[in-house]
Amino acid sequence: MSKVRDNGNPAVRSLPCTQCPLRRRKTFRDFEADELDFVGRFKKGDLAIKKGATVLVEGAHNPHLYTVLSGWAFRYKLLDDGRRQIVNFAMPGDLIGLQGSLMGEMQHSVEALSPMVLCVFEKAELFSLYERFPALAYDLTWMASREECMLDENLLTVGRRTALEKVAYLLVFLLERAQQSGLTGKRTLSITQQHVADTLGISVVHTNKTIAKLAKRGLIAWEDGGCRIVNPEALAELAGWSAGSSVKRPFL
Repeated sequence: MSKVRDNGNPAVRSLPCTQCPLRRRKTFRDFEADELDFVGRFKKGDLAIKKGATVLVEGAHNPHLYTVLSGWAFRYKLLDDGRRQIVNFAMPGDLIGLQGSLMGEMQHSVEALSPMVLCVFEKAELFSLYERFPALAYDLTWMASREECMLDENLLTVGRRTALEKVAYLLVFLLERAQQSGLTGKRTLSITQQHVADTLGISVVHTNKTIAKLAKRGLIAWEDGGCRIVNPEALAELAGWSAGSSVKRPFL
């Protein structure tokens, strides 16, 4: 399996799909033997991404798809004056770049929140997956549907939840995803208050005041490097949030 260099980011030693750590997590469904063999050939290498680096740029064409192997990132769009809206987050097992494969150019940008390793796939070979492995094609459809469901819930949060509910929902939502994907085994999220504000569409000042209220209630503690969730159960109750389905999710 070859190494890949993309957008100036260094390639790293490629990990065979048979040794993929995501396959050991109960969150993800495993592959059938022929599927694993195909994905192993479909994958072209691994790519290391530095924290803060841009993975994909809105309006650009990119020949690759990526599965997040480790680390995490956020998807965002910019207005002409530089205001940013974070639309979602990508964690281990998530696929990024599919939109550009189907629509020609990216409709959003992606930035790394931490050092990352990405599995690289050639999007030109995506049609062979649809032709030969309908179960994997269904998996791609499932992942796109899951993304849409998350965006629906995020839109509800931005549009109708109160400031306290907004921040509570975002934090507990990210914590569950991070723990399920193996991003963290702790209750700490390495994000800034600016990230929270840009996701929820509120000012940093309002975000800071809301976080202070949650901290005063003993639900969270904002520390150097991010947010520690002190009482996830009470935070979920405040947000009106319930745990997602326990159905095993696919990945490439």
